[in-house]
Amino acid sequence: MSYSLTRTSMALDAWTIQALKDLSEKWNISKAEVIRRAIRQLKEKADTEEQTLSPLEALEWLQEGGGLVAEEAEAYRTEMLANREARRPWWES
Repeated sequence: MSYSLTRTSMALDAWTIQALKDLSEKWNISKAEVIRRAIRQLKEKADTEEQTLSPLEALEWLQEGGGLVAEEAEAYRTEMLANREARRPWWES
């Protein structure tokens, strides 16, 4: 992995320092790498949450067609009806 590093200092409470040390030892990586991984994971989670619709927004999106174009919907419907007809047993015809 190639990236530039910048040194920084921060104030951490005793519990956080111990947790950082424990994770560093458990995973056999540096404390800085523990922090990098934690920040990367939190950033990915935050980005995902930003893109997630609220329940009301999701409902509105579905009521507006859910991104499905009328022509695509009709093509899908035609294909499904043809598949159902093809699978229909002879005694139901």
